[in-house]
Amino acid sequence: MKRKIEAELMKWKNAADRKPLILNGARQVGKTYILREFGKNNFQNVVYINLERNMSVASYFNDNISPKKIIRYLEAEVNEKIVPGETLIILDEIQSCERALTSLKYFEEEASKYNIAAAGSLLGVAINREHFSFPVGKVKTLQLFPMDFEEFLWAKNEHLLIDEIVNGYKNVQPLPEGLHNKAIELYQDYLIVGGMPACINKYLETDSYIDVSIVQSEILNNYLADMAKYASGADSVKIRACYNSIPVQLAKENKKFQYKIVQKGGSSSLFSASLDWLKRAGIILECQKIEQGTEPIAAYADPSAFKIYMSDVGLLINKSGMSYATILTGESNSFMGAVTENYIAQQLASAGLPLYYWSKTNSQAELDFVTQKSNHIIGIEVKKSKHVKSRSLTMFINAYKPDVAIRFSEKNFGKYNDFRIVPHYGVFCLFK
Repeated sequence: MKRKIEAELMKWKNAADRKPLILNGARQVGKTYILREFGKNNFQNVVYINLERNMSVASYFNDNISPKKIIRYLEAEVNEKIVPGETLIILDEIQSCERALTSLKYFEEEASKYNIAAAGSLLGVAINREHFSFPVGKVKTLQLFPMDFEEFLWAKNEHLLIDEIVNGYKNVQPLPEGLHNKAIELYQDYLIVGGMPACINKYLETDSYIDVSIVQSEILNNYLADMAKYASGADSVKIRACYNSIPVQLAKENKKFQYKIVQKGGSSSLFSASLDWLKRAGIILECQKIEQGTEPIAAYADPSAFKIYMSDVGLLINKSGMSYATILTGESNSFMGAVTENYIAQQLASAGLPLYYWSKTNSQAELDFVTQKSNHIIGIEVKKSKHVKSRSLTMFINAYKPDVAIRFSEKNFGKYNDFRIVPHYGVFCLFK
């Protein structure tokens, strides 16, 4: 399946000052697959080593991390010549071998002619917990997220529909009703299936939501297993409690994360490290509050007030137990607001945009998302249906005059006063 990160991988391959690459991301977002496919399509051969499973190779790094010796050992292991510029070396699950991580520094300093890429699912957790020495400044780091909605449409071979959606966005021109309804139905599919590659692949194979839910449950169980494996007993319990509270947190009218929902009497001192673990593992997304919508918005963030979303909307649907019929029929349901917000948060994060929301306590106004692309401020209001009002977005526009103001809803493309109306399925056009 085609992924947008392929363009970044090609830039890395062709860079004159190429450094070793680390591809980070949550489990099962497709890191191994994309690296192996990229290697197959752009190199003469690929040397793939899983350091978590292949303990004998991992032991090489305990002996000596000189690039010359490591290359010689790897050639003997795979019985294949490693040629600079022609071979891609992939070190998978690098978080399980600290010395392999350290070796990347020496590859950058002494053997930059070799193409070496590493992947790590829980690298951030390992660095923080085990105090690994990270080769700062010596590696190129990329973050891989679940597949976004446009990548889902690519997988469904809906390229002509994508063109029509992009044209509708650029020209502020409503799509014909038939195409609009088709795009809405595909958006609803995406909410259920989500962006995990294994889930999309299963959906393409079977066209069954039930089969997809089995794969999603396996992924969620793997996350729980990681919490037990990569955290102490007491920490694991707190991490799981925070994780399990997410649907409840999002079901509240005020979606600000509250520690008392995790546990009666809960506090930041008890659970902030647990949330940090989930962020480092790529399982959740954090959206911080700001009270001022001017550039740079990060300077006005309030770290003590934030919302938490799942990194994948399909996993949220599965974890919450929400009925597929509710999504497909569009029947009134208050939790659909949370699902829609989670979807938008996921699309913004996958595009590399920071997540903030704007809130003014004295006026009871709250704008779902504010983000910044280059020096441009973007205000975003998210509505689950067609019948909407935009009081908070209007207040934000009047106060800060953002470069872009958008209301996402079920309505077709259009414009109202000072903001654009964009259907949920058109969110990827914002990044064009």
